[in-house]
Amino acid sequence: MIVFFNETMNASLVDLTDRAVIVTGSGRGLGLSYAQELARRGAAIVINDVDDKVAATACQTIIDAGGRAVAVVSPVGSTETADQLVAAALDSFGRLDALVTNAGILRDRSLLKMTDDDFDQVIEVHLRGTFTCARAAFAHFKSREVPGRIVAIGSPTGQRGNFGQTNYAAAKAGIVGMVRTWALEMTRSGVMVNAVVPVAATAMTRTVPYFAAAIEAEDAGRPMPPFFREQLGFGTADDVAGLVAFLVSDAAAGISGQVIGVGGDRLQLWSHPEPVLTELHAGGWGADDIASKLAPVLREKLQSVGERLPSLPADLDRTSN
Repeated sequence: MIVFFNETMNASLVDLTDRAVIVTGSGRGLGLSYAQELARRGAAIVINDVDDKVAATACQTIIDAGGRAVAVVSPVGSTETADQLVAAALDSFGRLDALVTNAGILRDRSLLKMTDDDFDQVIEVHLRGTFTCARAAFAHFKSREVPGRIVAIGSPTGQRGNFGQTNYAAAKAGIVGMVRTWALEMTRSGVMVNAVVPVAATAMTRTVPYFAAAIEAEDAGRPMPPFFREQLGFGTADDVAGLVAFLVSDAAAGISGQVIGVGGDRLQLWSHPEPVLTELHAGGWGADDIASKLAPVLREKLQSVGERLPSLPADLDRTSN
């Protein structure tokens, strides 16, 4: 079902005054947009990046806008970095109310070309980094009886798969699995945990000809064409930041264990996996039983893999250039 809304959310419903939030991987890109939006709504921010100059610049953008920010320069993944992030929030702001796990890297290669190191690095940052940071934040929330918020950043690749991204798909799918598990474990403590699946212009999409017209519009300061914003749900980093701010706020009370996609003008609630076919066979299903009775039905019910993008309108097609 598609529902259209034209009303703008009353900003007062998402007030983060006197909150402190950690945003990993927030020196630039999507993470910086999240941090800036959270700060604009009153939150003090712990910026995290591996580059000290990038982290310092990110902090300064928030401070110059009247906000509060401090930087932790360290790669996520280790327990030490996770503990350092929590300590930075407590030392600088006296509290910690939310965590956004955004840090990530890419090491794209098809399966036979992917090295152990390619796989391990992506899993370390995305999956282990989300795990260690969430564990440290939840330990604080539970011990201090803080009704905290955790927002873990997923990806369409983790939901659907994508060629050349074995490591990234595994990490992002794993993040969603952890979020669903944590929602069960954290509910008694009043902590809400959700995954956000952003669809936005990034350094990676800049290299994809399919998105060229959208990138051109953004670079020129024009709105992206409706085809991208509406049909693809593809937009800017700022289009994602509002959902992150909402999920960090009191307005998101009672929403936990969910996977929510957002991009451009579109927001989607992803379903949890459910069976699409159930068949019974007395005595169980042997290999020959499946081959003779179920194989044709399975072939009729095969589920799609990967993203299936619609054809670009002729006036937006840059793929032949």
